[in-house]
Amino acid sequence: MNPVINFIELENRVISAAYRNLMIGAKIQLVDMTSGNPLPDPVTTLTSPTPSGLLRISLPASVPAGGYFLRALNGHGYLAAQSAVFQIG
Repeated sequence: MNPVINFIELENRVISAAYRNLMIGAKIQLVDMTSGNPLPDPVTTLTSPTPSGLLRISLPASVPAGGYFLRALNGHGYLAAQSAVFQIG
């Protein structure tokens, strides 16, 4: 079972994403496409006991416009999944 994270939409500075096969403790980071560096905020940790679900991530005002993707790290800090690139305007 391969872990997956899919960007669904960005509306009113809230990212909606679906995930599959991610376990409790996985961290979801917002990553700047240009630099490849994760932003320090927001970081979401999965607490649901089910390996699939939906999540909503509110963006702070400090996140500038640009291309980003979501990166899921497993409980050991290793890359588990990555979304497609999307734009924040």
